[in-house]
Amino acid sequence: MQINQVAAQLYTLRDHLKTPADIATTLKKVAAIGYRAVQVSGMGPIDEAELLKILNSEGLTCCATHEPGLRILDETAQVIERLQKLNCRYTAFPHPGAVDFRQADQIETLAKKLDAAGAAMAKAGLVLTYHNHAIEFVHYQGRPVLEYIYAATDPRHLQGEIDTYWIQAGGGDPVAWCQKLKGRLPLLHLKDYGWSAEGKPYFAEIGRGNLNWPAIITAAEASGCQWFIVEQDVCPGDPFESLAISFRYLQEKLTK
Repeated sequence: MQINQVAAQLYTLRDHLKTPADIATTLKKVAAIGYRAVQVSGMGPIDEAELLKILNSEGLTCCATHEPGLRILDETAQVIERLQKLNCRYTAFPHPGAVDFRQADQIETLAKKLDAAGAAMAKAGLVLTYHNHAIEFVHYQGRPVLEYIYAATDPRHLQGEIDTYWIQAGGGDPVAWCQKLKGRLPLLHLKDYGWSAEGKPYFAEIGRGNLNWPAIITAAEASGCQWFIVEQDVCPGDPFESLAISFRYLQEKLTK
């Protein structure tokens, strides 16, 4: 993993991305930490041309986005247009939303719609990925729903954005999942999993939780991962400092 493959998921900084002025200030701070790429998510309204101008001025690449799930499934052409405006190849389906994983027809419909949206994006030279949470570890047909989704879709149409924290929270193995998606894992969410003295899990900066990062990064690299995206859903204090702590750990311990 090269340091220029490490990106910041802007959802971490969502409280600092409400207006175009906020976005410009925040992206300047992200670049100052050392990040050279970001995943666009969690920000307020801004025209793509203005956002791209800000990114370029800070030397940042939009490596991927998160788009609303229903927009990906039902308004795929709009998502394609947005990605093209941002010179961005990848997006991720962020969350299954109202899908009831107790209902077989809803699971199967989700997989079919993901495949169809991904096929349309592939024709445009773009890539749809799936971002998991723990909910996908509910079992369907004797295996986690996440396994079903990947088995029921064409790898050319749906690839992976594995989230290491949520894999762990769902009872999975982040290393094994990186290996499972060999050739199908362009994006990886780096999110550490901590455990408190009160007996509760928490989101930790990279290197301050309990995940085996050398093994995870090695497995992801072997599977062809292109972007290693740092995200922290909840930070103990300043989210910029949390992103900086994670960046420094990766730079010092795991980059080539």
